[in-house]
Amino acid sequence: MSAADENYIRSHSPQRCRKTTTSQTAFKMPKATTKRGGKVERRRGKKDPNAPKRGLSAYMFFANEQRENVREENPGISFGQVGKLLGERWKALNEKQRAPYEAKAATDKKRYEDEKAAYNDVLFTLATTQHY
Repeated sequence: MSAADENYIRSHSPQRCRKTTTSQTAFKMPKATTKRGGKVERRRGKKDPNAPKRGLSAYMFFANEQRENVREENPGISFGQVGKLLGERWKALNEKQRAPYEAKAATDKKRYEDEKAAYNDVLFTLATTQHY
């Protein structure tokens, strides 16, 4: 047997192989990352019920206005089909027809920003005045 063969046998002896595999298996992933197929499970904080509601988009103003018309024109239509028809109607509108809905959306966005600023001021005031 050659010297190279003897070195190979020594380096791959059962004791050495056992030592390598035990050190490799000693590492375990944290439990938080192994849940849900390897994805980290995150928990969301509860929303404050006093927080202002977000502004509606132009499409939502259009959909809220047109939803009943679509249901009347298509009795017995499913909820998903109503949404599909509303989406098709929205896409068919030109810029001039969309303008009133976009104006409502801009107004609602401004309302939200104002309410959010006031809400944040109140939170900041409460946070700075609380003593622990």
